[in-house]
Amino acid sequence: MASSASHDSARRKIGSIEHLAAEIAARQAEGKRVIHCHGVFDPMHIGHIRHFAAAKSLGDLLVVTVTPDRFVNKGPHRPVFPDELRAEAIAALETVDYVGINLWPTAIETIQTLRPNVFVKGSEFRGGKDLTGAIKLEEEAIVSVGGKLEFTDDVTFSASHLVNRHLSVFPQEVSDYLADFSQRTSTGEILKFLDQARKLKVLVVGETVIDDYQYVEAIGKSSKEPTLVVKSLNNDRFVGGAAAVANHVAGFCDNVTLHSILGEINSEEDFIRSRLKPHIDAGFLIRDRSPTIVKRRFIEQYFYSKLFEVYELNDERPTIAESQAWTSAIAGRLNQFDVVIVIDSGHGFLTREMIDLLCRESRFLVVNTQANAGNQGYHVISNYPRADYICIAENEMRLESRDRRSDLKPMMEDVSRRLNCPRVVVTRGKKGCCTYQQDVGHVDVPAFASNVVDRIGAGDAFLSITSLCAAQNAPMEVLGFIGNVVGAQAVATVGNQSPIERIPLSRHIEHLLK
Repeated sequence: MASSASHDSARRKIGSIEHLAAEIAARQAEGKRVIHCHGVFDPMHIGHIRHFAAAKSLGDLLVVTVTPDRFVNKGPHRPVFPDELRAEAIAALETVDYVGINLWPTAIETIQTLRPNVFVKGSEFRGGKDLTGAIKLEEEAIVSVGGKLEFTDDVTFSASHLVNRHLSVFPQEVSDYLADFSQRTSTGEILKFLDQARKLKVLVVGETVIDDYQYVEAIGKSSKEPTLVVKSLNNDRFVGGAAAVANHVAGFCDNVTLHSILGEINSEEDFIRSRLKPHIDAGFLIRDRSPTIVKRRFIEQYFYSKLFEVYELNDERPTIAESQAWTSAIAGRLNQFDVVIVIDSGHGFLTREMIDLLCRESRFLVVNTQANAGNQGYHVISNYPRADYICIAENEMRLESRDRRSDLKPMMEDVSRRLNCPRVVVTRGKKGCCTYQQDVGHVDVPAFASNVVDRIGAGDAFLSITSLCAAQNAPMEVLGFIGNVVGAQAVATVGNQSPIERIPLSRHIEHLLK
C-alpha cells in the first residue's frame, strides 16, 4: 500500500505545461521562488539527482521539464526510456515539486511560458558549451521574464557514457570498436570536418527522382486468378536521387547548386522545388516527351513489406542534341565548385559527353553509380575514367569486378588504380563499410544502426556527407565512421523523408563516443 501511495503522489506532480504555468504563477503570487531545470534525463542517474538537489537549494519550489521523445537527437537508439517513464522517475524524487513533458525541442518557449525565477543548468554548460547554441537563447529567455541563469557545481556524470557501457544496443564487437575508436580519436577531431564543410561550394549532378510510397493492405487473392489483391490506404512522396543528395549536403554547406533533369510530362517541378531547402540553387533541364522519374513502391503497411515497384521513366538513349544541351549547361562552370558530387542512377542523363566533361574539369570529383532494376548489368563505376572519391555499395563493386564471392579489398584496389582514384568506400549494409586510400590501406568500420525502418536513401545520405569529408582530406576511418553514423540515422526514417542535419548528427556522434 505504501508503494502504491508513493506512486500516486509522484503521478500527481506531473502536469501539462499549461497546468504547470498556472501552478507556478499561483505559488509565485504567494512569494515562492521557483527554480526550473530542463533536459532529457535518460537514464536518470546520481548526477541528475545531485543537480536537482543543488538547484532546489536556490529557491522554494523545483519544476523539471523533460525533452519529449520526438526531439531527443542522441541517435536512433535513444531515448532508452520514453518520456512518460522519465517524467515519472523524476517525479518520484522528494526534491522535485512539479514535472512536465515539454512541447518544444528546447526550453526557450517553456521558460517564456512558465516564467520561473531561476533557470538552472549543469556545470558542463558553463561558458556556452552547447552544440545547438540553445544555452545562449535560454539565457535570453530567462532574462526576458525577469529571472536569471544559474549553474550547479558538482561532479558531472554522462548518461550517454552509462548507456554506452551498460545499456548498449550494439553487439559487443561494435561496443568494443567504439570504445577503442574514442580513445584514438577525439570528438573535436571528427566534428571539425562537419563544421568546416559550411564554406565548401558544392555542385550536385544527377537525375531527380520522386519516391512515391503507396501504402496498402493485403486483402486476399483474386477469386479468378492467382493474383494478390490489396486495398489502397494512403501514400507519401519524397524527392530522391540528386535532389535528395542536394538536401543532405545543404544541411552542412551554405552554397549548394543542383544540376538535374525533369520530364516534360508531369514535370512535378513545383512539388520538387517545394521539397528542396531554400538556399539550394536548383537548375532543372526539361527532357521532351518524357516524364519526371517516379519510383512507386507498393508497401503492405502493417508489416512494412515492399510488395513491388513501378517505374515511370524514359530510358531511351538521349539524342545528340539533348546530350549537348545538358552538357553545355554546366560547361565552363565546374571550376567554380570545390566539390562536384555525381549521383548517377543510370537512366540516361549522365551521357558520355557529360561524364568526360565532369572528369576533365571538376576540381574534386565524387562519383556514385547506382545499380537498380532499370540498369542492372549495364551501369558500372568504370564508366568514369577518373574520380577523387568513389562511394558505391558492395553489390555495385562486385558488378564492376564481375565477382560475386571473392574478397572485396583487391577489387577496391583495382578500381582505385584503374580510375586513378585515391579514395574508395564500399558500403556493406549491416556489415558497415570498408574504406581504402592509396598509400594508407584499408579500414573496416562496423555499422551503428539499431533501428532499421527503410534502407532506401541510406546510401545517398552516406555519400552526401562523406563527400564533404573526403574533400577536406579527412582520415578514411573518420570518414567511414561519420558515414556509418549517417547511415544509422537514414535507415531509421522512411525513405528520404528527413535529410541529415548537422546538429543532430554532431550530437549523435558525441553521444556514441562518450
